[in-house]
Amino acid sequence: MGEKPQILIVCGPTASGKSALAVALAKKLNGEVVSADSMQIYREFSVGTAKPTIEEQRDIPHHMIDCVPPNVPFSVSDYATRAIPIIDDILSRGKVPVICGGTGFYVNSLLYSLSYGNHGGDEHTLAVRKKYMDMLPVLGEEGIYAKLCEVDPVSAQKLHPNDVKRVIRALEIYETSGIRKSDIVDDLTPRYTYLAVTPSWDREVLYNRINQRVELMLQNGWVEEVALLQKLGLSNEMQSMQAIGYREIAFDLANFGKLNDTTPDIIAKNTRNYAKRQITFFKRLPNLQYLDMKKPFAEVVNSVVSSFLGKEAN
Repeated sequence: MGEKPQILIVCGPTASGKSALAVALAKKLNGEVVSADSMQIYREFSVGTAKPTIEEQRDIPHHMIDCVPPNVPFSVSDYATRAIPIIDDILSRGKVPVICGGTGFYVNSLLYSLSYGNHGGDEHTLAVRKKYMDMLPVLGEEGIYAKLCEVDPVSAQKLHPNDVKRVIRALEIYETSGIRKSDIVDDLTPRYTYLAVTPSWDREVLYNRINQRVELMLQNGWVEEVALLQKLGLSNEMQSMQAIGYREIAFDLANFGKLNDTTPDIIAKNTRNYAKRQITFFKRLPNLQYLDMKKPFAEVVNSVVSSFLGKEAN
């Protein structure tokens, strides 16, 4: 990209230090942070989502955090509809939008105009939609997602199992037209010029950071947070409760009344697997720059500022 970047993207796997890096960069660049995290959007979900601290949010304006009730489904399309006007407003005020998060399909929805197909809503389409909606209580979100993996694995890789609306939409397109959604050409010209960076750690170091984060979250009241969410009426089947950690803790509380001894290890393992998928996803982001986190933090920050501004940072 030859043009000066308009937005800065800090993406990558969980527990890699994205939030602290984004805040530091926003301070240097007169920026505001726009979260691209599919769980930080939910109110009442704090301990297990690693939301920026109150102090961090006080120093730098944050957007797309605590903006959705926990009982409301929220799709990637919903995210883009809300986040793009925020980015445009930040730009209009002469500031830098710093997109920060590990939800790849959220980041892509900001960069590209993704139609997810425009096949019509005729009677056949509505019948297919109803068929899968009727299957949902029986198969669950993972079961519906598995069906998409069978017929259109490329589309499935770009979607999250919890994004039921888009998963079913892809199945509708295939069953009503015989065309896989992944074969539909979208406009992949970025809406914005951008610089994208990702914190890079040795795999063993990253996994240790994940293990330590899970342990710290549990010490900080993650189980109590899930118990409160259940008291507020959130069922284990809701989209918000399907996040890693929340679903495992909720299952234990609903069935045993406490956290099982083996559950922390299961949460850590599931989180490590998720981190691997995040790394694979973001490898496809054009011109992604990897940041060597073995270097001093200030040096990493200044190198990104230098790249964004196209000159040496102070």
